[in-house]
Amino acid sequence: MGMTLAEKILAHKVGRDRVRPGELLEVPVDWVLAHEITTPAAIKMLEARDMDRVWNPERVVAVPDHTVPAKDIASAKLYQRLREWVQRHGIKHWYEVGRGGIAHTVFEASGLPAPGEVVVSGDSHTPNAGALGTFATGIGSTDLAGAIYAGKIWLRVPETLRIELKGRLNPGVYAKDIILEVIRRIGDDGARGMAMEWGGEGMATLSMEERFTLTNMAVEAGGMTGVIAADEVTQAYLREKGTPEERWHCFQPDPDAEYAQVVEVDLSQLEPVVAFPNRPGNGKPISEAVGIRIDQAYLGSCTNGRISDLRVAANILKGRQVAPWVRMIIVPATQEIYKQALREGLLEIFVEAGATVSYPSCGACLGMHTGVLGPNDVCISSTNRNFTGRMGHPTAQIYLASPAVVAASAVTGYITDPRTLESATEEAA
Repeated sequence: MGMTLAEKILAHKVGRDRVRPGELLEVPVDWVLAHEITTPAAIKMLEARDMDRVWNPERVVAVPDHTVPAKDIASAKLYQRLREWVQRHGIKHWYEVGRGGIAHTVFEASGLPAPGEVVVSGDSHTPNAGALGTFATGIGSTDLAGAIYAGKIWLRVPETLRIELKGRLNPGVYAKDIILEVIRRIGDDGARGMAMEWGGEGMATLSMEERFTLTNMAVEAGGMTGVIAADEVTQAYLREKGTPEERWHCFQPDPDAEYAQVVEVDLSQLEPVVAFPNRPGNGKPISEAVGIRIDQAYLGSCTNGRISDLRVAANILKGRQVAPWVRMIIVPATQEIYKQALREGLLEIFVEAGATVSYPSCGACLGMHTGVLGPNDVCISSTNRNFTGRMGHPTAQIYLASPAVVAASAVTGYITDPRTLESATEEAA
């Protein structure tokens, strides 16, 4: 019996010919991704035990992103704590405010991660990097401390759920609709503790930015990681970012690999999906959501704050106005994306439409700042979670959808199928 993609990566990292689900391994890590919320707790643990060291300062990537620029004194202290640690240990890859953005999106575009590597972070959306053929997983601050100190973590080899894509998406349907549909089918814990392996002929039709959206939300189905084998699309992206080819280990799953479950998705049959409150798995066809009045439209996050997402939204908003009772908040995921949107004139389109453009951060996604929801607010969001209280007040209602649905809904003031607006699908055509 062959191995899945996740099993091949882990076997390679521990120097074995094969590993099997359930085995407990001590796995060397290639990258630790740090931010100002969970990393200070790990630093405190190490200092309390006289273990204040970093196993390899060139293999830590530090990006303050959740509450920056600082929203209050407590946030400023967390930021200072991370920065002081970075400076004290000579951490090479430090992305200061104004030069970074959301950690996962910064990391994916940095040219640092390579296929076959292991990435860990004290953040549940670390599987984002799995679109590059890495084994990327979120861990707690205690395990994070161990990874920082020793460059190793204990991992139980996960079972693998395979998602087989075929066909091609129709105009007006996006990668966000794919992942929401998969989670709708399998449930919020349908991949609990598993690796979600994406593949099939339909994968070749998806760009790298679309692939990051798929792996980013593995945890919303309970997954340990999401992973996609590095193909020609991946390799072209890596070359563009300058990732040294000698570090690539482009594993492919074996044809006779054993999967816990296989889910088949015909992309040509998908329509826009909206996840109703209060679960990402509570997905319904757009037809069942049309007409729900909204107060806020939020476009951003590590899931859908990339340049392609902003282009989709700009294509819909150009020449239109955000509904008078709606506040639309747009957050480019990184400073580089912000600058690209500026060069392309997208920011002007947003501002002319009556939207506000904020600085790159995770702030509103998790209800910390720059867009916190009040009592009974209704928000259509391109983020990854709609749990009770996630973006603010516990009575607020959060609907998850693609950037196209978010932009179209902002214009009408009600959840709207973007395919019904003139020119709304040109970007995908």
